[in-house]
Parts: sequence; structure tokens; C-alpha cells
Amino acid sequence: MENLFDTVDDSLTFDEEFTPTGLKVWTEEKYQDKINRLGTVIRDLGKDVTPDGVGILGVSEIENIKVLEDLVRSKNLSERNYKIVHYDSPDARGVDVGLLYREKFFAVLSSQSVRVDLIDEDGKPKKTRDILLVKGLIGDKKYYVSVNHWPSRRGGEKLTAKQRNQAARVNRQLADSILNIEPDATYLMMGDLNDNPSDYSMTKIIQAKKDLKELTSRDFYNPFYKNYSTGEGTLAHDDAWGLFDQIVFTPNALQKNPGSFYYYKNQIYRKDFMMETSGHYRNFPKRTFSGDIYNYGYSDHFPVLIYLIRPD
Repeated sequence: MENLFDTVDDSLTFDEEFTPTGLKVWTEEKYQDKINRLGTVIRDLGKDVTPDGVGILGVSEIENIKVLEDLVRSKNLSERNYKIVHYDSPDARGVDVGLLYREKFFAVLSSQSVRVDLIDEDGKPKKTRDILLVKGLIGDKKYYVSVNHWPSRRGGEKLTAKQRNQAARVNRQLADSILNIEPDATYLMMGDLNDNPSDYSMTKIIQAKKDLKELTSRDFYNPFYKNYSTGEGTLAHDDAWGLFDQIVFTPNALQKNPGSFYYYKNQIYRKDFMMETSGHYRNFPKRTFSGDIYNYGYSDHFPVLIYLIRPD
């Protein structure tokens, strides 16, 4: 969502730049424009495969439940009747993750916010985004959907890697504990991971594989590894493509059982209007701001999708 903040200053977080008197001069007009731009993209996600569009959507960099309520009620999305799962996180900037879903595709059974305990370089506790874990049914299959926004690379990739590794360990532990009790369930992890498919957090801790032939029952399949291997990406990082936005899942989602949904394909969703058309960042995502100047963009990341199908 790239910093989807409302215009009101929250005294408990560092959101002052996203206020009418802040550095971004974040007015109600700009806020509504961004809401409508995001709604345009979300409305069209997946429609090249299904007219229903996206049924489950994990989001990050959102300030609170209000911005999600404004988003799902906006002119481009109101007819979808998206429901919301959201918890406030302890992140210092006040950004959270959330889940939007349509009840015809996903029946939510329960949800929880899972803390990621971090230690900074000085040995002090560091606040970050919680993991959102939602249990529900897709058709007759049980899914545990984990929505993530892992710690950033600010300060250097190597110096901050241990923080993302910790977020990965929390997911790995969650998946193991769930699958020990419910081996037929699918653990599906999505989000802005601030790591690429080839990084240690993904290949060694999550154990996400790119080759179906290598999968064991406790591995994750990462369909976006192939995209990354061919030079595709979802964001500009250090003036090159990075693929931080991923959806990975345990092998149960690959099983083609009669009457059940199973994995069909993945996609990085990028349309011309979502990209910069000139200059140094041509073809990269058209972001909301260029510095502190409103850029009339959408997000600094392209969204990613997977499709689950159930043959008639």
C-alpha cells in the first residue's frame, strides 16, 4: 500500500509527516486520490483469469483499520463487500498488516496477531510489525494465511538480515506447530519480506523451494523464485529489481483432489499506468511520492498473486 496513512496525527506514533502540516503536506484530497488509485488496481487484480477478481488480499504499510475501511468502501471496491482482519502492531511508525477477503471465497474461522521479538545492534528490544495469522476455509480445505511485513534493509542488508531471519523463524515455527497437529492444512505465507527468494531467510529458514521435484511435505513452494531467476521484480532496490513481495505455501495446495481448490499459477501484476514512463526509474513502480512531492502514483511495489482453481 506504500504508506497508506490517514491525515490525522497519532500522538503515539511517528506519523507527523503524513499530516496536512507535515513534510508530505498530506491533505484529505491527496489521501482520497491515493485511496481511489489503490482501489483501481485492486479492482482489476486477477480479472484476466476470473471476473470475480481477487478473493483474499494481504496488505502492508497501512496505518490503522480506518484506512482499510475507507479503501473497501471506495467507489472502485464497494460492490465487492470486502471484509477486514486487522490488529494494531507495535511498529514505531504505526504501520500494520491486514487482510481483505470476500466471504464467498474465504470463510474465516479465527485470527491472531503474532509478535516478532527483535533485538537491535545495541542489544535493545526493537519494535516491528506483528504477523497476522488467519485460519479459514477455501472450499473444503483449511488454510492458515500468514500476512507479513518483515524488517527493512535500512542500515544495510547484512546488518539487518538477522531481523528478517527472526521473522522467518517465527513463521517456520508457526507452520511446524500447526502442521504437527493438522497435517492436511496448508500454511500460506505472503507479504513484503524485504528479502529475495534466494536469501537465507527464505531458502534455509522457511525452506522455500523453486523446484517442485525437491519438495518434501514440510517445505514451502515458492513460485516467485523462477520470476526472480529471470530478472523480474516487484520493486526498485538500489537501482535494480528486487523481488521482496512473495507468496509461498506448503505442498498441500498443490494436490489436485476432486472438488477442491489447488494452485494454478502465479503472477506479478504490472500494468503500464502503474509504472514510471521516463527517467532513471522508467518501468519501475510509479510510487506515491518522489521525495516529499506528491507523484500521483500507486505504490512503490507491484502486487503479486497466486491463483487457486477448482475445476467444474
